[in-house]
Amino acid sequence: MSGISTKDSNPTYPEARIDTIVENYHGTEIKDAYRWLENPDADETQQFVDSQNSITRPYLENCEEWKKINEKLKNLWNYRKFGCYKRYGKYYYYFSNTGLQNQSVLYQLKSLDSESKIFLDPNTLSDDGTVALTTKSFSENGCYMAYGLSENGSDWNKIRIRSVETGKDYAEVLERIKFSNVSWTKDNKGFFYAQYPHQEGNIDGSETKQNENQKLYYHRIGECQDKDTLVAEFPEEPAWRISPEVSDCGKYLILLIHVTVRDNLIYYADLDLDKDITTKLEIKPIVREFDADYHYVTNVGSKVYFCTNKNAPNYRLISIDFDAPAENNWSTVITENERDVMDWVKCVHDDKLMVCYIRDVKSILQAYELKTGKLIRQFDLDIGTIVEFSGKKKLSEIFYQFSSFLSPGLIYHYDFQKPDNPPSVILEIEFKLDGFRRADYAIEQIFYKSKDSTEIPMFIISKKRENREPRPCLLYGYGGFNYSIMPSFGITGLMFIDTFDGVLAYPNIRGGGEYGIKWHNGGRLLNKQNVFDDFQSAAAYLIDKNYTTKDRLAIQGGSNGGLLVGACINQRPDLFGAAVAQVGVMDMLRFCNFTIGHAWVSDYGNPSEKKHFENLLKYSPLHNIHIPENDKTEYPSTLILTADHDDRVSPLHSLKFAAALQEAVRNSRFQRNPILLRVYTNAGHGAGKPTSMRIQEATDILTFFLKSLNIDAVNLKK
Repeated sequence: MSGISTKDSNPTYPEARIDTIVENYHGTEIKDAYRWLENPDADETQQFVDSQNSITRPYLENCEEWKKINEKLKNLWNYRKFGCYKRYGKYYYYFSNTGLQNQSVLYQLKSLDSESKIFLDPNTLSDDGTVALTTKSFSENGCYMAYGLSENGSDWNKIRIRSVETGKDYAEVLERIKFSNVSWTKDNKGFFYAQYPHQEGNIDGSETKQNENQKLYYHRIGECQDKDTLVAEFPEEPAWRISPEVSDCGKYLILLIHVTVRDNLIYYADLDLDKDITTKLEIKPIVREFDADYHYVTNVGSKVYFCTNKNAPNYRLISIDFDAPAENNWSTVITENERDVMDWVKCVHDDKLMVCYIRDVKSILQAYELKTGKLIRQFDLDIGTIVEFSGKKKLSEIFYQFSSFLSPGLIYHYDFQKPDNPPSVILEIEFKLDGFRRADYAIEQIFYKSKDSTEIPMFIISKKRENREPRPCLLYGYGGFNYSIMPSFGITGLMFIDTFDGVLAYPNIRGGGEYGIKWHNGGRLLNKQNVFDDFQSAAAYLIDKNYTTKDRLAIQGGSNGGLLVGACINQRPDLFGAAVAQVGVMDMLRFCNFTIGHAWVSDYGNPSEKKHFENLLKYSPLHNIHIPENDKTEYPSTLILTADHDDRVSPLHSLKFAAALQEAVRNSRFQRNPILLRVYTNAGHGAGKPTSMRIQEATDILTFFLKSLNIDAVNLKK
């Protein structure tokens, strides 16, 4: 069955009103023709969304191919999934999904070989699966669990408390919580959490108001939220976000303060274990400047251990004596590795440190002595990623879950009290695909040169064949916020390979954290163009090396990766056959005005500063749209995806970008590829999305590729 060409079959795009707003940025006047789309509550905005969906939905869904792809995806998705085992108190817990459940269920068991029982099933909380469990935190004795629930994909959470023994919830519900963890005091009476103040209008994820003035509270079990104690606030710094951590000894409340998405401060307060917390705490500074990342690991008395990139681009482990906190008193416990990036550190079995490194985009797991920083054990791993780890300072056993491009997961167990016993696989997750054998697939890691000759790593996954010949190719990228794209299992990618006999490509472009803070710095602020150059060079490499051709090459990215796709189709439309931009940041001059966008200035720069404005204007997807004037400047077939309750990257970005893009191509005789916008309802940025919605979105994307690219569906059965 041949792919369905979209040529000469474009829909008639809705007319979007053009505003007359002009804003002056440092002496440069910028028109904002679709400012009105920033109001999510306006009838005009909803009419625009409805008109777009009325074109895109039938375009994608009203064909036999959509139904066949959807059915095959359901079959592929329908395998039993498991999360890593974790121990709290006298019980073990793990998440599992029977296959097509909208949300994974939390199970409890008394021992590793005992029968498990359901402890919390989020699927019972809503009919459509749009209520998701977002966070959980058990008390020190394991008798209570505080857990957060999100509705419709919003970042807003409501926290409830469940008794482990009865399985019932206490009456109180904590609200107005966003970007906050929960940290219990060691007396098991309550916990610290961060809360935003009351605000006018909606607080359901559909609003665009900035999130400011977060405050830290202490909650006691069994009391209503109104009685919670305000323990810390910073009214002079409304953008600060507070992450509380009660130290392992229980004597310190450590506050990790963030204002952007990198670099943080360290404050702390002394906790009296014999007194209730009824007033504000005395907050003392340890780190006063936003110049590095610090992640709390553990403490021994007043010596507190942090993983940091302070004077260590690849991170190191340090100890800070809170009784003598001056920087010249800090000591290094595990030195920076010149090659490998320290990804995370956990303290287990009293005096052991589990350290996960990234080595050429692959996980390395090791154990060290806390006191000496000496390496004591290497854990053997295949090419892949530690996707989840579980262990505590007071426990000798650890669990870790490993995943790779062709394996959904292996869960390992190891006990430091039995050092002669190697780690054992207690569970291997198996999925269903007719005729699937890992030996039939090839995974390559190649290094290609970007525009400035920087060597960029890229994983390429495909079925093995004797001779390389151009195949349909899906190129996926992110490139930002120090986030590393590691090898992991994905049903949509496997479906692309199997159904289209295709190729997957994952370039580890700059802006990520694959090679430490230097790699991140190489793709942020005034270096952001490197990210787009790296991605475009990956596409050129795949075409040049005969993996694919332009008319068979699709690109995809979400969030910051949506920005990547938007910028690249403006800059090099001649490279790609199709593009999918999911929940992207598209208006680079106004991103910091909405919800948590102001935190992104560490990656993008602040448009209120002239040098950053000038840089942002050069690549902002919304402000660099062109009218196709020849075949080389024709935009690839483009699908823009967003959701009505995305309060991370507001849908206004996608709405404005789609409106401007459709207006630019409307009358161009050279634009034959469609530009489509799909807005999902009762959905957010992605976290907690129900399985049914994930399958629907994947079906839309794969159907779009089939209709847009020069490909055959070689393995698409009913």
